[in-house]
Amino acid sequence: MQTPIAMNPRFLIVIYLCVVLLPLGLSYFSGRPSRSFWDELASGAGLLAFAILLLEFLLSGRFQTVSARVGMDVTMRFHQLVARTALVLALLHPFLYRSPFNPPYPWDVTRQLTLAYDISGLLTGILAWVLLATLVALGIGRSQLVYRYETWRLMHGVGALLVAGLVLQHALDTGRYSQDPALAYLWIGLFLMAVFSLAYVYVIKPIWQTQRPWTVRSVRSLGLRTWELTLEPDGHQGLAYDAGQFIWLNVGNSPFSLFENPFSISTAPASGPHLQFVIKELGDFTRTVGQITPGTRAYVDGPHGNLVVSDHAEPGIALIAGGVGIAPLMGILRQLRHEKDERPTMLIYGNRVQEQIAYREELTAIAEDQRIEVVHVLSEPPEGWTGRNGLVDADLIRAIFDSTPMKQWLFVLCGPAAMMEVVEDALIDIGVPSHQIESERFQYD
Repeated sequence: MQTPIAMNPRFLIVIYLCVVLLPLGLSYFSGRPSRSFWDELASGAGLLAFAILLLEFLLSGRFQTVSARVGMDVTMRFHQLVARTALVLALLHPFLYRSPFNPPYPWDVTRQLTLAYDISGLLTGILAWVLLATLVALGIGRSQLVYRYETWRLMHGVGALLVAGLVLQHALDTGRYSQDPALAYLWIGLFLMAVFSLAYVYVIKPIWQTQRPWTVRSVRSLGLRTWELTLEPDGHQGLAYDAGQFIWLNVGNSPFSLFENPFSISTAPASGPHLQFVIKELGDFTRTVGQITPGTRAYVDGPHGNLVVSDHAEPGIALIAGGVGIAPLMGILRQLRHEKDERPTMLIYGNRVQEQIAYREELTAIAEDQRIEVVHVLSEPPEGWTGRNGLVDADLIRAIFDSTPMKQWLFVLCGPAAMMEVVEDALIDIGVPSHQIESERFQYD
């Protein structure tokens, strides 16, 4: 099964830049007399900040057209970067003006010499200014908050929409260029798009999910505090996805609930309609995964992500996993075996102790395949251990892959963020081009 065709990333970037810069273009061609450099810079900063803010809703909307090609982690990293850019522009916006705040003079109806001092318009701008700074600060410090992720997520979404609404009113009431119908209609259209993006995630998708429920078939232990959760479709044919992708999983709650978490699919599309996930006991949901009973209703949102090899033609494939990062790579490995892919393949699988190794028997059987090599790495190996000792680090990468033929391979990484950063840097240091390295993260700061 294949996912829908995704847009080219370059095309998406062009669209994004065109929409962000469109308000500036409309302002430039509005025909209004120009003001001082600082006043125009202030207006431009405000226009850019508002356009970026409205497009943030699309970046966080889990649209498969974007995530299946660009990758959810890249999308969310970009979301964070431009949010902070919008905040800087918004913070500078009111302090760059040099014209006085006064009622419009009869000869200054275009407000070339004065700025509006209408309290209603200014108040909404001030409130939005403060709330946007608060939202970005809470996003940066999310891991230090005492709130559950679901509470933060609801506050973030509602707060962002409130900011957008306040800025819209501020722009339409006091914005010099936003008095032009073309720009006013653009703001209203982008705001409605933002509202739709939230409705798509929190209303439309859940309604669709009620028509495609899943049932927990089994939960079994894979190793130390690690579980395999298996779902089967209930009354439908399942999910079309590519090996290596992930979904947002909701088990035992209403599809309208915020209690969902991202998990990579460890099954291969060729294995049938059921889905399996490797889950380690870490957070609120994962600590209770072993208590889930068969028959429990579940819902999935996806597929998402671009950690796939189906569109790559490199002469070999290296899969590098750490801990439960084995999940998507197992899906890829299983699919490659089913398709009888003839390319040489190597799995590097790092864990702390032997008891953490998931799918050990299956990996032993896979290693008997002459074209597939499985390399286990333990940082705390037991006596008699025959695999590699230590960490999946730069020394290991150089020892295994520093040869001309292997530098032409495709490298697929999944695991702790620190491990992936070290491995990515090591691969680039030995001469592997960045476009031959695929990775995906669920943590963005």
